[in-house]
Amino acid sequence: MTNTITVALVLLIAGVFVVDATVLHLDLPLNAARSFAQLVEWVSFWR
Repeated sequence: MTNTITVALVLLIAGVFVVDATVLHLDLPLNAARSFAQLVEWVSFWR
């Protein structure tokens, strides 16, 4: 992955969070954190 692609992905994700916070009000960071916590639990099961 090149630096250009990395910067573009970071800006895209940050832009989605900003649009959610200002317009959509879907609580995307909270939902993403909950999904990540579920993923960690699932992966730790297979450990």
